[in-house]
This record gives sequence, C-alpha cells and structure tokens, in this order.
Amino acid sequence: MQTKEIIREIERLKKEKNAIILAHYYARPEVQDIADYIGDSLGLSRQAAETQADVILFCGVHFMAETASIISPDKTILTPTEYAGCSLAEGASAKGLQKWKEKNPDGLVVSYVNTTAEVKAWTDYCCTSSNALKVVESLPKDKKILFGPDRNLGAYIREKTGRDMELWDAACFVHERISTEAILETLELYPDADILIHPESAGAHSQEVLTNERCFMYSTAGILKHARESDKKQFVIATEPEILHFLHKENTGKTFIPIQPENRCFHMKQSGLWEVLEALRLNRYEVKVPADIREKALFSIERMMAIG
Repeated sequence: MQTKEIIREIERLKKEKNAIILAHYYARPEVQDIADYIGDSLGLSRQAAETQADVILFCGVHFMAETASIISPDKTILTPTEYAGCSLAEGASAKGLQKWKEKNPDGLVVSYVNTTAEVKAWTDYCCTSSNALKVVESLPKDKKILFGPDRNLGAYIREKTGRDMELWDAACFVHERISTEAILETLELYPDADILIHPESAGAHSQEVLTNERCFMYSTAGILKHARESDKKQFVIATEPEILHFLHKENTGKTFIPIQPENRCFHMKQSGLWEVLEALRLNRYEVKVPADIREKALFSIERMMAIG
C-alpha cells in the first residue's frame, strides 16, 4: 500500500471503531501528522481521561499506554508495537519503593509519570516535568521525599526547592547525554539563540546552566510555549530532537537547532504508519492494567492531575 492509501485506511478504521490516536512529541513525524492529539506526558494523560472514544491507540512507549489504561479502564487501549520500552521507567522497581517506604514510614514517594503501573501503585504523588515543582512545593515541609526515577529532574527540583529529597538513581538515556559541557558549547556556537532545556537533562541542574540568562528550563509544553511567544528567531532545543517537527510547523520563520541531532529515543521510533494501521485493523497489542494494581496506581495519578 502507498502512504496515501494507508492514511485513508487509518481514517476509515478510526471512524468505524470510534478510535483516536494519541502521539507523543517524540514519535515519528508521519505518526504525529495523523494523530488526533499530540502532547507531552501530562497532556496525553488528560486527553486519555477526557476522550469519548471507545479505542485509544497510543503512539509512544509502553508506560504511556498503561497510564491510559489506568485512567480509562473501560476503553480499549492499543499500542502499535508489541513492546516499546523506556530506560527511565525500567530503572525503577516497585520492590525498591516498598523497601524505602518500610524504612521511611512517614516519607512520601513522588514518581515521574514515566514509570510502570506497579511503581505508580507504590507512589504517593505522580508528576511530570510540567508540574514536578508544583507537586513537591505542595507537600508538607516536614516530610522526607523519595523522588524518582529520574535523578536529573529530581536534582533540578531539589535545587529549586531546597527540600529534603532522596533521589532514585535512574535516568533517560537520551537526556543523560545532554551534559553541562554540551549546553555550554551551544551557548558559544549560537550567541543569538535561547537554549531551551528539558530538566531531565544531565546538565540541567549545574550552576553554570541555571544562572545563565540564555538558558531556560522547561517541560516539553514549556519549550513549545517559549518558542511560540518569544521574539527571538533562533533556538537550541536540548531534548529529544523529534520535537523539532512540531516546532517548525508551529513557528514559521524561526530556526530550531537540536543540541544533539542523532541522540534519539529508538523506542519512540518503533511505530510507523503501517504499525498504526495494523494495530487498528487487528485490535493488536492491547494494554490492560490488572484491577488491583490499577486501583492503587490511579490514586497517585489523580493527585497529579488535581495539582495541575
């Protein structure tokens, strides 16, 4: 089948099955272009909760589809590939959180939404990079916090809040490569550019970066907002480079430079148009979180969404 034929068939199956396609900003450009909604983790979570569709086809990684299943247990949640992992989600374990809670019975676990359903079940508050600061600032000052699994986002939040936070030792392999040195080098190479940095990046919490007036720390949604509203014409983007597809579409006449063009999440790239078509046609690769885990995990997600 030609590309146009595949797209027409996808649209037909969506209508037939009352389905929507959700895609992350790191998904392949052709998948972003046929998605009903493109977003970051928080935006996708909200869309999964609000949609009236019977079927949600999630083009991202596995934990995102799990989150949709937790929020919408009565809907059919599909993914285009059998398993698209996440180095960050796989870096945390439910057993590890359980042991920490046993040692710190009064402590609170704050988990980045990039985690498995089992980890969310042992979590007190989920968060995303969009609202991690707000979540931590909302917690009682006398409570010790275990923040995980992303040590870089946690270090940034700890630096901003001064809270007593223990950090789980895991990271996203893409953002781990975005070092302080890489960020400082781009400042020299592009003197007229703003540097828009995802706080998961390894170099995000160094003082050299935090105090530089041209460095801005943002979630994915924040990067998009800054680029849209700024009078600047040139931006270096310090996150997974597929976001440039959306940035270029939304900002005619502005230049976006990926800090590391080849530093991509291969998990996010597993889903192409053919995989999307086959998932819809065959109802393939359904994700369903068991009820006992779902009930526990939902609590931490609802807290996150209530904080905003």
